[in-house]
Parts: sequence; C-alpha cells; structure tokens
Amino acid sequence: QVQLVESGGGLVQPGGSLRLSCAVSGSIFSIGEVGWYRQAPGKERELVALIGKDSKTNRAVTGRFTISRDNAGNTVVLQIDSLKPEDTAVYFCNADVHQSGTYFYKGFQNFWGRGTQVTVSS
Repeated sequence: QVQLVESGGGLVQPGGSLRLSCAVSGSIFSIGEVGWYRQAPGKERELVALIGKDSKTNRAVTGRFTISRDNAGNTVVLQIDSLKPEDTAVYFCNADVHQSGTYFYKGFQNFWGRGTQVTVSS
C-alpha cells in the first residue's frame, strides 16, 4: 500500500514561514506529479502548488509558495513564506503513484494524505 504523510503544520504568526513535508512511502515503483492542496473551513479544496515527476515543471498559486522534491522524489516540500491569516487551512498532499508488486498492473493511481493543519494568527 501507499501512504502519504504530511507534517510541519502548526500555529504561526502573520508574516512567518512554514515548511510542510509530504513523505510518500510503501510499495512504490514510480512517483509522478505531486500537488499540495488546502481546504479552509466552509470552502472547497483548492490546489496551491504542483510539481512534475522530473521537478522541471512546477507551479504555485502565489510566489509565497515554493514546491520542491528531494532527489529520490519521495519527499515533497511546500515552503510557505509571508503567511497571512487567509492561509489558514488544512493542507493536503496528493500524488500519482505507480505501485510495485501486486498492484503494478494498475499503473499510476492517485493518493491523498490526511492533511496537516496550518493556522495563521496573532
């Protein structure tokens, strides 16, 4: 099975920074595109940053967000700078993963993490 585990959330004052990590583990053959999403109370989940398999293609909704992945590609980091109260949300990791072993035949499948809470408040 594949697991996505987010970490790094917490309470931060406006103007501060956070570094969120998404660790992908399990029976992995290949990890494709990885995205960070967020969902604020009462709002729909929205994409905030995306990075391609080769890390050459990446985009974010604002320059305050920077997405990167390690050389192995199993950890994707979202750096958030100049945090604002409106950034308060649960941040989720999403990845396209091609599993090895029993489920290899399924090709790339989409997986979600459980999220990490980010609260921006003074």
